[in-house]
Amino acid sequence: MGVQDVMDRWKTAVDAHEPQRVAELFTEDAIFQGLKPYGVGREAIAAYYDSQPLGLKAEYKVVETRQLAEDLTLGYLSVDFSFVDRPTITVNLSVLVQGDLIKHYQVSLLS
Repeated sequence: MGVQDVMDRWKTAVDAHEPQRVAELFTEDAIFQGLKPYGVGREAIAAYYDSQPLGLKAEYKVVETRQLAEDLTLGYLSVDFSFVDRPTITVNLSVLVQGDLIKHYQVSLLS
C-alpha cells in the first residue's frame, strides 16, 4: 500500500472526526508531531485528533515520495486544514509509511 492509499484513509478518518480510527492508521510506536507537543503511540495520536475541532477537514497533495526500503516509504505532502470558524492553515507534512501504517508524522507550519 502506498502513501496515497494510507493518506486517503487518514483524510477520511480526520474529516469524519474519528480519532480512534485515525490512530489505528499509525504503528503502535509511531512518533507524531502535529502543531502541539509531540507524542508517541496510538493513545497520544487519538488524544491529539480528539482535541481537534468538529468540522476540521484535510485536503492534501503528495509532493514527493521516496522508497527507503522494501516496506518503508517517505512521503512529503502539502496539507490544507480547513475549519468552520477560522481561516485554513497550510502545512508541510512528512510521513514515513511502513507497510500500510504511518510510523512517523511531522508537520511544519508555513509562515
